[in-house]
Amino acid sequence: MEDKEIIELYWSRDETAITETSSKYGRYCYSIAWNILHRREDAEECENDTYLAAWETMPPKRPSRLAVFLGKITRNIALDCYDYQKAQKRSGNMLELLSELSECVVARNEPAHDLEAKETAESINRFLGQQSRLNRMIFVRRYWYADSVSAIAERFQLSESRVKSSLFRTRKKLRQFLEAEGVIL
Repeated sequence: MEDKEIIELYWSRDETAITETSSKYGRYCYSIAWNILHRREDAEECENDTYLAAWETMPPKRPSRLAVFLGKITRNIALDCYDYQKAQKRSGNMLELLSELSECVVARNEPAHDLEAKETAESINRFLGQQSRLNRMIFVRRYWYADSVSAIAERFQLSESRVKSSLFRTRKKLRQFLEAEGVIL
């Protein structure tokens, strides 16, 4: 079936438009999603989401080149999926980071503790100002930027064990510093 005929099916709200699109452009859409995501299930989901997005977009849009139109939709959906997956990984990574810091600082999610949190942040900043430049940068890269130990080691041309030791010692010093400052841990 020609692209113009497929587009007319969308405009007339004929559900065979999706079947025809799938038969003509399914592999094309799947390969775009696959190249971004590298997971079969995610690529298939993006392909299916492309058909839904095309259904919802036509009308009012009438693409002049259906392949380009579908490719752009697929790419955007796959990139959104990729961003979401990366966010999930960061979230998992953040749990690990928070776990590491829990020996130094306890998180409280109550409004009454806002002032205390601000004071704790100021104490941490004072503490970091007293550390060597390298230890401060390692700590910040790990707990602010959420860099992995291996990425930090590569960035500063150190062994991973040296980075881990630096982080461990800095967390231990931070805990002692915060206790001396009277911060409730």
